[in-house]
Amino acid sequence: MASHSSSPVPHPSSGGSEGIFRKDRDPSSRHYRPVHSLPDVCPKEPTGEAARGLCEGPSVVADQHRWTVYNSKVNLPAALNDPRLAKRESDFFTKSWGLDFAETEVMPSFYLPNITKEHFGPYLQETAQREKIHERCKNICPNKDELDAVSTAHIFCSGFQNEYLPNVWLKQIFMKPDFALDDPTTFNAVLPWSHFNSAGRKSSRDMASSRLLQEKLSHYLDVVEVSIARQISLRSEAFFHAMSSQHELQDRLTETARAVAVLRGRTAAIERIMCEGPLRALRQALTRSNCARLHNKLKLMAAVHQSQPTVQLLLSTSEFVGALELIATTKEVLQQELQGIHSFRHLGSQLCEMEKLIDKMMVEDFSMYSRSDLSRSLEDDGQVMEKDRLESLVFGLLRQRKLDFLDIYSDEMILAAKSIVTQSVVDSVSQIEEIDTDIVTKLADQMRLMTFPQWFELLKSVFENFILFLKRIKATLSVVRNVVLEALDSNQKSRLLERAAAAAGGLAEAPGTPLNQGEAELAYLTHEGLFISDALNDAQLNLGVGGGQEQSSTVGPRQALSRLDGCGSDSASGTTESSSKRQESRKVTGGSSEDMMPSDLELGRVANNIQELLYTASDVSHDRCVKVLMARAKDGSLERLSSAEFVFLSQAVEGFVRDTEELCCRRSVSLRGALQSQANRFVHRFHEERKTKLSLLLDNERWKQAEVPAEFQDLVNSIADGRITLPERKPQGTEERKPSDYLHIDGQKYAVVGTVLLLIRIFLEYCQCVNDIPSISTDMLTRLSDLLKHFNSRSCQLVLGAGALQVVGLKTITTKNLALASRCLQLVVHYIPVIRAHFETKLTPKQYSVLRHFDHITKDYNDHIAEISAKLVSIMDSMFEKVLSKYEVKAPMPSACFRNVCKQMAKMHEALYELLPEEQAQMLFLRINASLKIHLKRQLARLGVHHDGGPQHGLVTVDVAFYTENVQSLRTLEKLDLNMAEIWEQKR
Repeated sequence: MASHSSSPVPHPSSGGSEGIFRKDRDPSSRHYRPVHSLPDVCPKEPTGEAARGLCEGPSVVADQHRWTVYNSKVNLPAALNDPRLAKRESDFFTKSWGLDFAETEVMPSFYLPNITKEHFGPYLQETAQREKIHERCKNICPNKDELDAVSTAHIFCSGFQNEYLPNVWLKQIFMKPDFALDDPTTFNAVLPWSHFNSAGRKSSRDMASSRLLQEKLSHYLDVVEVSIARQISLRSEAFFHAMSSQHELQDRLTETARAVAVLRGRTAAIERIMCEGPLRALRQALTRSNCARLHNKLKLMAAVHQSQPTVQLLLSTSEFVGALELIATTKEVLQQELQGIHSFRHLGSQLCEMEKLIDKMMVEDFSMYSRSDLSRSLEDDGQVMEKDRLESLVFGLLRQRKLDFLDIYSDEMILAAKSIVTQSVVDSVSQIEEIDTDIVTKLADQMRLMTFPQWFELLKSVFENFILFLKRIKATLSVVRNVVLEALDSNQKSRLLERAAAAAGGLAEAPGTPLNQGEAELAYLTHEGLFISDALNDAQLNLGVGGGQEQSSTVGPRQALSRLDGCGSDSASGTTESSSKRQESRKVTGGSSEDMMPSDLELGRVANNIQELLYTASDVSHDRCVKVLMARAKDGSLERLSSAEFVFLSQAVEGFVRDTEELCCRRSVSLRGALQSQANRFVHRFHEERKTKLSLLLDNERWKQAEVPAEFQDLVNSIADGRITLPERKPQGTEERKPSDYLHIDGQKYAVVGTVLLLIRIFLEYCQCVNDIPSISTDMLTRLSDLLKHFNSRSCQLVLGAGALQVVGLKTITTKNLALASRCLQLVVHYIPVIRAHFETKLTPKQYSVLRHFDHITKDYNDHIAEISAKLVSIMDSMFEKVLSKYEVKAPMPSACFRNVCKQMAKMHEALYELLPEEQAQMLFLRINASLKIHLKRQLARLGVHHDGGPQHGLVTVDVAFYTENVQSLRTLEKLDLNMAEIWEQKR
């Protein structure tokens, strides 16, 4: 055919012994494909001869007149099933082009549509009528098998039935679909050798059989020719139509081949004139872009190569943050930009080891910084030592998630607190010559050998040092907290930027779609889609079409490496970045370092731990001060302090606690608890001393009226003015004032004994102690209540119980003693409400229940006063009973009995007049008068004297008048209504 006439004819090669046929090729058009090298570091970008070979492949249009690979007649199965190979090569493709070759998906053609059933609709409609005609023809024309059966039957009917009966079976053998003469059974059936002599001799019978077989085969040939002629006659019209159609189709194919050749020539001219130049320009632009990328990649490799020396240089200046960011950026570049570089295969593990080394160095450096900062002299200024270094360390530790660095600072802080106490004691002891440090080596023993003023100065020095210590810790922790808060703020800003970038990227997706489609078409046309798509991506990024975020992720690590490399040089020369600038640089690098930073929750916990560390510092300071306090109190020295000394101690401790609370916002309880424990012991000793002193005073009290010194009068006057405190001691140069006989309080005179004057001063000491030490208010109130009860009970035993007769040696307890005791008790009762009001101001509302002790004490005192009054009345009552029992109504008048009664009344009045106030004296004498009337009435009844106006009645009236006149003549009793008419029994 004409279509095959242009195919090159193979000729045997002249030099080959194997008879391999090779096709003739134009020597000038020979093209040898270069051998592909191993994959480059960037598989997407083939360079050199590989790219040129891929771009200069055979073209269907340009190479149509020369032999190319498209003319090859050896197909792929023939190459894979080479019989010369003992074992089939399973890695035929992957051994040269990589493991991903066999799994690569072929890009679907953009010009081949998806064929569906609808595409065959017009063809089926066009051939439907022809199919119906074909079916009708099949029904009209008999089948070939039927015609053969009819011809066979005709032969049998024409006279050969008996002789050729086995031929029917042979014909059936010839018409079998699997007819094959190489089959022994079929061969024996076609050529029946049984009719021939097996010995090789030819008889007349064998000759006849041979002729018969020949005639039989000739007959078969005739039958076949007749059948063929009949079939041709039946299908002659269709046969000649097919032959004519075949000639027409061949002519059309010839014209089509000629038109295709012309079209190919024109297309080759168009390609040569219009396409080769632009495509060459595009290839050169792509080559230029690839060279620029290669240059950038080489510069990036050079920067990465210099990363290790730069890191070491940064570490030599303790610039840990810059070193860590350089390592992180280098690792990111290795993973994204330089993956697969053979020379950098060990750099990643080296950077990891260096990062671990930096972690250890940062921890050690932070420990050294903490130790040097906390152990430096407290007299230095309050500025943070090496603030930039601290910020760098904290930021680096946070970046490496070493969140337990505060524990290191806490340990160093505890050691520094111990050294502060030790150094303070050593400095104080060195100034005291009485303490030999060679003999007394322990610090606690040295403190106990100090006098209270010396030890108190030491304690104040320790307090001052710890205040400076806490201020330094607070300043340092403030810097650490600021770094943590900046990191937390940076995380939040980064999340906002990421959300904004994501939103912007979502809005920019729509404009990029047509460009991606054009990119794919261009890739299909040029066979270089992968690289051209990269070029178009670069163009898209440069135009800013939805590529801001992608640009940062593509270019960011490379720029960051160059930037950090420069930063490392700057830091090596002595400049240190602040943490905020470092965070800004981290934002520009693409966000890789943000992923390593702790989460917001972790940073919040670190911030809380910083505040807790400040609380711990306050507690540690208080605990060390407690050690100093307890070392002094071990032998009971603090219990033996005077009230003034203990007040000084309490004020110093309260001042230190108040300062630390304002500084650390923490109410530490250890020092206050230790002071409270010592205060309880002090209160116990304080109370026992005063109780013992009061007991001694009472036991030595003779219950006589004492003079009141002017200072005690001033004391009660200050109490009246609302000053419940001990007055200051006046200088000795002031003139002395004479003492007074009475204590003047609110317009009343109190005749008192000396013990009560001292008791007033004692309970003022209690009140003063409460003013100085508010924490012991409840305990001191209980002790004061016990003291007042003790005075009440002991005075009752000595006076009413007549204990003073044995203790002091009094001969008797006189009415004057009783009156003085009553008046002293009244004075104490007068001051109980004042004491109660003072203590109430020092107590919290929850502690008001302890004030009920004063109510009980007031009741006890009033009962005691009433008992003394009853005792005075009983004294006169017994005297009346004794005297009036001997009373007789007879002259002379007034009688001796009433003279004796008036005498005793005068003595009683003389004893009580100057001691008791007027109202109390009148009430007492009214009770005495009532007792007199009872006894007189009883005696008159016994004597039978009645109010009848008789002589005896007159005598009694004279005595009563004498008694009344004498009683009313006494001072303050002039207006006393004696009502003596009650001595007479009323008549029924």
